[in-house]
Amino acid sequence: MSDHTRLYRQKPQASFLGSETAVPPNATAAPKPADLSEERGNADWKRSLGIFAAGSILPVSLLMVWQVLGDLGYISELLFPTPLRIVEAFARLAGSDELGGHVQISLIRAAAGFALGGALGLAFGILVGLFRISERILDPSIQMIRMVPHLAVAPLFVLWFGIGESSKILLIAKGAFFPLYIQTYFGIRGVDNKWFEVARVLGFSRIQQIFKLVIPASLPHIFLGIRLSLGLAWLGLVVAEIMGSTSGIGYLMTDARQFSKTATVFVCIILFAVIGKAADASVRWLERRLLKWSDSYGG
Repeated sequence: MSDHTRLYRQKPQASFLGSETAVPPNATAAPKPADLSEERGNADWKRSLGIFAAGSILPVSLLMVWQVLGDLGYISELLFPTPLRIVEAFARLAGSDELGGHVQISLIRAAAGFALGGALGLAFGILVGLFRISERILDPSIQMIRMVPHLAVAPLFVLWFGIGESSKILLIAKGAFFPLYIQTYFGIRGVDNKWFEVARVLGFSRIQQIFKLVIPASLPHIFLGIRLSLGLAWLGLVVAEIMGSTSGIGYLMTDARQFSKTATVFVCIILFAVIGKAADASVRWLERRLLKWSDSYGG
């Protein structure tokens, strides 16, 4: 027996069925799914932290410059109180439990008005987007009403419905209606006609086409409409509470303006901005969750 034959017989035979497989000594085990999810979670956390830090550079820099200029006396503290004075005013309002009640009332008004106006805007947008006869009958009147400013109809709402909650909620609903209506309409009309041909081949009924094709394809436009409606709902809330109200953030801001409490006015403005941004961020988070299938340009 030759040396080559003896060496060949001494090697372990690898089985294709997996009985004996030679493992290289430097091979590493495959990562477990738990490890992969943990690494992915850490990466997402770091990415979110980096985005937050990048977005904080400009406002933090402006606040620092504002504080320094105020301390040096280059700007009037009566017109532009320093950030520290605004923080003190916020702490004073929060400590007296006055701020929490006004914020709660404003949130309820905004939520009720947005729910009413957004629901009607979505329904009318679907109706006008799906049927041409509805577009010919309803869209001209809706577009004409859309051009009427909030400040023009606010006195009428007060005359018609009084200074109670009804006029405020309806004014907020007016602002929330139109963006969602327009975006839903354009989202439906923007669906590729080829998808309807595929739906006909698959034997979809009219109802199935609406709920399995039209609505999912229109979701990017609908979410954009929701975000725009939230912004105009906040605008309607400010107008409603400034025109005639005895509670809410807008009333608190008007009352502070009358007594030259500029720091309190800034507190109310910042509250409007922060709550509005939180609402918009919530919609964006929901949009990312529901539209994972959408392949869009990320910049």
